[in-house]
Amino acid sequence: MENLIGRESEIAVLKEALESPHAELIAVYGRRRVGKTYLIQTVYEQNMLLELMGLNGVSQPEQLENFSLTIARTFDLPLSILQPQNWLQAFHVLIQILEKQLVTTPNSSKKVLFFDELPWFDAQKSGFVAAFDHFWNAWASKKKKLVVVICGSAASWMIQNIVRNKGGLHNRITRRIRLMPFNLYETALFLKKQYIELDYYQLLQLYMVTGGIPHYLKEMKRGESVTQTIDRLCFTNDGLLSNEFRNLYSALFGSSEKHETVIKALAHKPNGMTRNEIVTTCKLPSGGGLTQLLDELLESGFISEQVPFNKTVKDSFFKLTDEYSLFYLKFMDNSKAFGAGTWQSRSQSSIWKSWAGLAFENICLKHIPQIKKALGILGVYSEQSAWRHAPKDNSTGTQIDLLIDRQDNCINLCEMKFSLTEFTIDKKYAENLQLKKRIFLEKTVPKKTVFITMITTFGVKTNEHYLNTTQNQLKMEVLFEKL
Repeated sequence: MENLIGRESEIAVLKEALESPHAELIAVYGRRRVGKTYLIQTVYEQNMLLELMGLNGVSQPEQLENFSLTIARTFDLPLSILQPQNWLQAFHVLIQILEKQLVTTPNSSKKVLFFDELPWFDAQKSGFVAAFDHFWNAWASKKKKLVVVICGSAASWMIQNIVRNKGGLHNRITRRIRLMPFNLYETALFLKKQYIELDYYQLLQLYMVTGGIPHYLKEMKRGESVTQTIDRLCFTNDGLLSNEFRNLYSALFGSSEKHETVIKALAHKPNGMTRNEIVTTCKLPSGGGLTQLLDELLESGFISEQVPFNKTVKDSFFKLTDEYSLFYLKFMDNSKAFGAGTWQSRSQSSIWKSWAGLAFENICLKHIPQIKKALGILGVYSEQSAWRHAPKDNSTGTQIDLLIDRQDNCINLCEMKFSLTEFTIDKKYAENLQLKKRIFLEKTVPKKTVFITMITTFGVKTNEHYLNTTQNQLKMEVLFEKL
């Protein structure tokens, strides 16, 4: 397991299942290419009894044939004894074979049965879920030396049948793992394992495009700048990410047109949209279907839901926080620019600056524990939120994208700024900061001390405007801290 990067909590869950005195049914889910299969195979390498993988888009007879072929190959059995006509028969045969395998090693450590890409097994009207449910309840759940792992990238199926659904497999799961992309610390460590060392700024730029997806990161080459990597992956015909967007959502959600519609709408609203705004803009009905769609995007890590300060969930708004999707829709969708130097030519444009600011802000919001650690408040209970004031009259409105409300009677009002050099607070910006703070105090009356905190790439220049407005400043390297 020394090749695994990060994933400490997930590894702990998988190991605990091996040590427990009961049978375990573990569900592992997450977006495409995030490393689910690699994690399970690596942790359970010495315990793996059988690994079965569904086939994408094939009929039930083909799924059953693949099921039988895999079992025959794994246990060196003649295929003639494995000819199930349906999933109930298939699991009956599997039980007979596993009974013999478990009897031969009664005192050994637990064995693992791994169903990879489980949703693909479930062809229309196949009866797979009912048969699997029966397999677990009638047999596997009684085997104290067995761990069954189910895994899938088809997020809509996993969420509907396991995470949110109250029937099906939901109540059978003993442990759940939602695997997320690497954070910045894990990204740097992953690349270092490949003998690629980049400075914080280069790593940040790479993360702003790839979002810490291991399958994307492994395409980085030694001796290549991040600009060259982005050109190669995104702006060449055979680049890994050139057509990834077209496959990403359809693979996760099946009928993904509405998911993509919401993603594209959020890409044009960097400050986020309320549920009602999504309904109006995307022309979607406001009902259970929309709730399920938003749940699927949230659980897959493409969007985030933020509850404003001193508000309730009904006032929440949604933001697009998937780095690759935001990058694709800003620079690649319907673009005719291709070839070497494409990304370099874009890096001085106004659209690049607005994108970089938003991408940096999203990265900061994903690394709030690191920000708290740098502020010395990791051990202080706090709640983070956003806040915006949009008056209906002609008075000034404002928005705060990160507000840390602390139990020690302080609030950090965080300003996140991406810049190529040390950031300078001039007179106009200082006035804007003071106005933002004053509006916040007037409208919320928090009865707490409010600190303005700057989070930037290369720090803030110390001048009179900085000293008069700001109490804390953090540089991008704090985001790379290991917790």
